[in-house]
Amino acid sequence: LQRDAKGQYLFDLLCHHLNLLEKDYFGIRFVDPDKQRHWLEFTKSVVKQMRAQPPFTMCFRVKFYPTDPAALKEEITRYLVFLQIKRDLYHGRLLCKTSDAALLAAYILQAEIGDYDPGKHPEGYSSKFQFFPKHSEKLERKIAEIHKSELSGQTPATSELNFLRKAQTLETYGVDPHPCKDVSGNAAFLAFTPFGFVVLQGNKRVHFIKWNEVTKMKFEGKTFYLYVSQKEEKKIVLTYFAPTPEACKHLWKCGIENQAFYKLEKSSQVRTVSSSNLFFKGSRFRYSGRVAKEVMESSAKIKREPPEIHRAGLVPSRSCPSITHGPRLSSVPRTRRRAVHISIMEGLESLRDSAHSTPVRSASHGDAFAAPGRAESSERVAVIADENYSPADSVLPTPVAEHSLELLLLSRQANGAPCSIEEERESEPGTPEERGELRALCPGAAPAEQVNKFVLSVLRLLLVTVGLLFVLLLLLIVLTESDLDTAFFRDIRQTPEFEQFHYQYFCPLRRWFACKVRAVVNLLTDT
Repeated sequence: LQRDAKGQYLFDLLCHHLNLLEKDYFGIRFVDPDKQRHWLEFTKSVVKQMRAQPPFTMCFRVKFYPTDPAALKEEITRYLVFLQIKRDLYHGRLLCKTSDAALLAAYILQAEIGDYDPGKHPEGYSSKFQFFPKHSEKLERKIAEIHKSELSGQTPATSELNFLRKAQTLETYGVDPHPCKDVSGNAAFLAFTPFGFVVLQGNKRVHFIKWNEVTKMKFEGKTFYLYVSQKEEKKIVLTYFAPTPEACKHLWKCGIENQAFYKLEKSSQVRTVSSSNLFFKGSRFRYSGRVAKEVMESSAKIKREPPEIHRAGLVPSRSCPSITHGPRLSSVPRTRRRAVHISIMEGLESLRDSAHSTPVRSASHGDAFAAPGRAESSERVAVIADENYSPADSVLPTPVAEHSLELLLLSRQANGAPCSIEEERESEPGTPEERGELRALCPGAAPAEQVNKFVLSVLRLLLVTVGLLFVLLLLLIVLTESDLDTAFFRDIRQTPEFEQFHYQYFCPLRRWFACKVRAVVNLLTDT
């Protein structure tokens, strides 16, 4: 990769390798050294966006979930979306009731291993797949029962299609959760979906705001503001607090991109958005890409023959063990081969998710959160599952090609990082007490950072004040000394207040200032 190569070049290269035409739904995600997730910006240099040392590890992900995934034009696109949603299910992001969970898992099972065969699938065979963060024997029996009795004869493509249709109907479809806290300090997850902005608390969706009701999004530090305008001409501001300023900025950028993609009719309507105000320097961001309507119109024009897809059986993976290795292991992804070789590994986290993606734990969750001055209507609160929404981080290692394994280990050693996932886990403090000990080693870091921010704010305010005074001084000089005879200046000069100011204050001040200047000039001349 050339040093000045843009993100668009890398993305196009990847989509060409995958033979993917409906590529606008996807993106490339990476994690910086501070464990904060980012989407690769296609208009900027890849190298400049990375703060780590090469080799860079990035993840191919669904960035904008299709409004109707079953309506996608090509099967390869549906397959990739299927893998993403299957991964969401495994990590607890696609949370649903037990009955829906069993059906979704049965569809995955049918797509993976085909029809039930007593000779190949002994009792308890469904327990060898892990579709969810945690299983129960009752759920596994229900999955096997549906697979045996209801899905027989379905091809992998049909099972995937049915999976997408079912997943689309769930409240948490398309949710990429951002952990935050509301104004009461309760844990919440914010997310942007194809249909609008959602807030999840406990096992309920406490807010759902359509995209056409969202008028503005901005952030200041760790605080995220969402401005809502509803039909009754009520204007509401929802306020949430992210774990870090970087996480808040990532949340804001995701919101800007999702609103532009799903709400606008044309990409020419996209505008640069700023989060700055008079006293605080903010960020400017502009979504680059096509919007959903343009993508669907472009997909309808695809005329090529569908690429032949050869489905292989389950294969062992160095990074993701086969189901034959024991119970409760993750389901193994399939490999699809075409003229352009495609090998897609699903169920793996290319990097351990951001620490800021971890759920904000709380001893108790409020049933619902209403914005100040507004009672949340009952129809807006929807139960999304039988248990609390608590998406989990991936603990699976990064899949690395054998020839690049040594290079990766050397790079990690050079960066001072552990050479194995086990060492990495041991090196990271996992308990609050350990994190507290680390903070105790540098007690002045946080106060110093707060002092620096305060000083910067005061300096910014001082500069703005000086600037305003300078502008007023220029205007005063123009009014009193220039010969401009415009209607605006003429009206001001003819007012009694200005005449009094001019003769009683300005003229004496000008004479005093001129006298002082002459004195200084004479002194310099004499010396």
